[in-house]
Amino acid sequence: MVQRIAPSLRPVFSYFSLGRSTMNVAAPSCRSSSARTGGNGPPPPKRIALFTGAYNHIADGVSLTLNRLVDHLEQQGAAVRVFAPTVDDPPLDHAGTLVPVPSVPLPGRSEYRFALGVTPSVREELEAFDPTLFHIATPDLLGRHALTLGQTADTPVVASYHTHFSSYLKYYHLDLLESALWSYLRRFYQQCEQVYVPSAAMADVLRSHGITGGLRLWERGVNTDRFSPSHRSPDWRRAHGIGDDEVVVSFVSRLVREKGLDVYADVIERLEQQGIPHRSVVVGDGPARDEMEDRLPNTVFTGFLEGDDLARAYASSDVFLFPSDTETFGNVTLEAMASGLPTVCARAAGSRDLVEDGVTGRLCPPGDVSAFTNAARQLIQDASLRDRMRTAAHDRAQDFGWATILDKMNGYYDEVLGRHGPSSEPTPVADGASAR
Repeated sequence: MVQRIAPSLRPVFSYFSLGRSTMNVAAPSCRSSSARTGGNGPPPPKRIALFTGAYNHIADGVSLTLNRLVDHLEQQGAAVRVFAPTVDDPPLDHAGTLVPVPSVPLPGRSEYRFALGVTPSVREELEAFDPTLFHIATPDLLGRHALTLGQTADTPVVASYHTHFSSYLKYYHLDLLESALWSYLRRFYQQCEQVYVPSAAMADVLRSHGITGGLRLWERGVNTDRFSPSHRSPDWRRAHGIGDDEVVVSFVSRLVREKGLDVYADVIERLEQQGIPHRSVVVGDGPARDEMEDRLPNTVFTGFLEGDDLARAYASSDVFLFPSDTETFGNVTLEAMASGLPTVCARAAGSRDLVEDGVTGRLCPPGDVSAFTNAARQLIQDASLRDRMRTAAHDRAQDFGWATILDKMNGYYDEVLGRHGPSSEPTPVADGASAR
């Protein structure tokens, strides 16, 4: 079993039960919204202040998505300042201008950092930038300070929902905090003019906990040129000791407990016990890697991959097995689909809007090792089924081009700023919109 580290995280998670910050934050002397518009004259360029707990110090889905957004906004003529933690030698070359905020490593998970909020020097940077809109990507102490600053300065505040924090609690023995966490999140997001959710299913989850105002659908995209079946490489397979005719079951993610590592390992062990011929490949790195390597000695562990190397790893696989039930969208699932892989995923908010059960892959009850094993075994043994689902998954992924999705956010900003609406209908996400 992957080691549990709950006790060291309790001080951090207990912050969410406080209901309000204990630090006082003075508002910057930003001009009011009416002053910025210049009366009836043409609107000035958008000036977006983005507050996030992850940007360049960790190469996760949140960081990669926000870097894409900032790059796109600047190409469209907006000015952007990113307020986020950083480290001396960050793994990502970030987009845009980053204003570092003080932070500390998360206890037990030092690759993540907990932002300590807005200091006087950070506030000076914010005041000099004079934003027309605050965008909060993480509801932490930095996010709370940003919310207060925006409200006091009469500047619109919006938020994007990236991390399904409540689903993490069970992995760290913190289930008792769930009610307090949802109470905090409800108070936080209900004060934002719009909240951008990555899927209709996740919007349903937020509504069920009383977060109902201003929900907007903002999916994630995929680079369909980079992630494509055309990158399948027999040489890549052979370099990892995989035969041309072997069926590869792959997993791509940071190797952390909440990504369903136990379920993946259980499934691979059962397939081996049942004598089902296959090869297991795990792409990614993280604190649970050593223990996973001990559990799965026959699995190929590639470590962290990106760019063309990652694309080859996807396309050179045959089945994508991803049991995580903590995703808000499922970036790796979409990349796998674009690469032509049938996917076996948890029937949870992050996957069920992407995967059509029985068509592009299989959806299994979260944590149900038997169901995941049966679905994986069927795909391993039935080449014609794999081929049908491979084609359907690839076709489905073509609907998620980044340009359209990033333009949607630009339009939502325009809507909030009272200019013109986005090209796509900006109505709130409909109740029960999750069909798959």
